[in-house]
Amino acid sequence: MIETLFYLLVGIIFWAYIGYPLVVLLRGMIWQKAYLCKPVTPGVSMIIACHNEDEGIEAKLNNILSLDYPGDLLEVIIASDGSTDKTEEIVNRYTSDRIRLICLPRGGKAAALNAAVTLASGEILLFSDANSMYREDAIRKIVQPFADMSVGGVAGNQVYRSAERTGIAADGENSYWNFDRILKIAQTRSGNVISATGAIYAIRRHLFQKVPEGVTDDFVTSTRIIAQKKRLVFEPEAICFEPVAGSAKAEFGRKTRVITRGLRGIIEMRELLNPFRYGFYTLQLFSHKVLRRLVVFPLIALAVISPFLWEKGWLFQGAILLQVAVYSAAIAGLVMSRFNLKSPRFLSVPFYFCMVNAAVVVAVYKILRGERIAIWSPARADDSSTNAREAPV
Repeated sequence: MIETLFYLLVGIIFWAYIGYPLVVLLRGMIWQKAYLCKPVTPGVSMIIACHNEDEGIEAKLNNILSLDYPGDLLEVIIASDGSTDKTEEIVNRYTSDRIRLICLPRGGKAAALNAAVTLASGEILLFSDANSMYREDAIRKIVQPFADMSVGGVAGNQVYRSAERTGIAADGENSYWNFDRILKIAQTRSGNVISATGAIYAIRRHLFQKVPEGVTDDFVTSTRIIAQKKRLVFEPEAICFEPVAGSAKAEFGRKTRVITRGLRGIIEMRELLNPFRYGFYTLQLFSHKVLRRLVVFPLIALAVISPFLWEKGWLFQGAILLQVAVYSAAIAGLVMSRFNLKSPRFLSVPFYFCMVNAAVVVAVYKILRGERIAIWSPARADDSSTNAREAPV
């Protein structure tokens, strides 16, 4: 009985981390579904919701003004969600026919986004974070797939830039994003990317639906494109640059918040888990956003039962030693980060793996308690962290 449970747990873990990615990569090579992609210049409304971003909002505005896109076809709407610092004062210095500021009472990111979209006039809505810096041609690249009317949304390519303060959390997150980028390309070749990241993604204006509170807004907004039977594709040449992750402690708090909101987003978009309506996309969504997030519980169960199988042979002994090696590396990385010691890169992946899974446990606990995260605050530089942002996990 215990051996059967062992094989079942290993099978679940294997599928989540190895089997599913291999299927996606293989499908991307064999089952290709092309779409039209050519230079077009539709009217674009860039939407930015922010709260207390005076440390970086001016750099963001200067970045916007330097972008290579026709000025008469690009409007920028910045929704200040009850900012109490100099954010609104700084933005006011840049307001013009192209850049608009709306000052809102504190209500959360969802409310700020919804308010901004009601004022948007562009055919395409482009969502961005206040700390995301776009490459000069990012907008031109992200709108090209909209030449195909079957495409309803385009996810851009979030790239982490170097920073003075990096660490084991940053190394781990970079490794994750590099792998995730490969999967996004394969998913797009054969159908739909699972979802977009809030740093850079665009959708057709008429497909936008009001964002509910307490969910990851980029996930819900982008997956609603698929629910409306349009394609959501990844454009690797539409590049924005993000600061790397900060301290392990700050990153753990961010991951917990993102996963909590992300799991609520899955609940909100549970209709997409119907394979009879959404086919292979349902398998992608379940494997990547549900199973991979909750695989921590099979991992815990495997760690508990494995010692009882030591006498059963080399296969079980190898599994035990592998677990010991991974978790020991993660602990070593944690200790080194606590003492601000430079960690070798080979510790970053085990550390990041364990940190994210620990954040899942906390997130599930919060959801079971009925907690919702509707209001967010950007992490400040003195926390060695980054500004508020959402990212796929």
